[in-house]
Amino acid sequence: MKSLKIIKIGGNIINNDLLLQEFLDDFAALDTPKILVHGGGKAASELTQKMGLNPKMIQGRRITDTETLDIVTMVYGGKINKNIVAQLQARNCNSIGFSGADGNSIVAMKRPVTAIDYGFAGDIIHVNTDVVNILLQHDVTPVFCAITHNENGQLLNTNADTIAAELAIAFSKLYTVSLYYCFEKNGVLKSVHDDNSVIKKIDFTAFEQLKKNKIINEGMLPKIHNCLQAVEKGVTTVHIGNNKMPFNNNIKCTTFQQ
Repeated sequence: MKSLKIIKIGGNIINNDLLLQEFLDDFAALDTPKILVHGGGKAASELTQKMGLNPKMIQGRRITDTETLDIVTMVYGGKINKNIVAQLQARNCNSIGFSGADGNSIVAMKRPVTAIDYGFAGDIIHVNTDVVNILLQHDVTPVFCAITHNENGQLLNTNADTIAAELAIAFSKLYTVSLYYCFEKNGVLKSVHDDNSVIKKIDFTAFEQLKKNKIINEGMLPKIHNCLQAVEKGVTTVHIGNNKMPFNNNIKCTTFQQ
């Protein structure tokens, strides 16, 4: 099978123009089918405050009421997504911006209300690879934002890490998929005060031990869960590291395995 790289970038790269330009230079130069997934929560929070509203977060997750959904759709699907697509076009990387509604590519359901009502937060139930795969076969690079839909006209705010993992799982039936999460650290660290204390490999057993020893903090738990789930469901390799990590095999990072 052909290789496919799926790379997710977060706000630390998006909000730093130098890092973003460096990343896009490297990404555009990749001579392999590729998909980019981006977040942008900080930019959404900043616009929310400019509009006189307060971002609502519980346990690091955004509460998406009607007004917040409008804002994240504008920021994720509009400003950030189209800026990235334009920057890739300038680098001769033909690309197209996607939400989950485009091409009916990612179908989600509104998260059920339990102890917490997350509003219009979406939990993914299905990924349709057909339209996206046609683009990949014609050397067009999809750029996904963190918006999905429910097939009944409702847009939903969906975690970008989860979107990347679910895309990787779905495409692992068609490609040899490598999934990369780029953020501000060099990988999962034994000590948050030492950027070189990268844990090289994590499997399910190691994950449970790291949780027990409180080495992994709450903010990293969902990301690592996505990584391990992707490996379990057929993704060939999954890595967490800095913005240079997907393009250089010699750079330290954390690799996940069954």
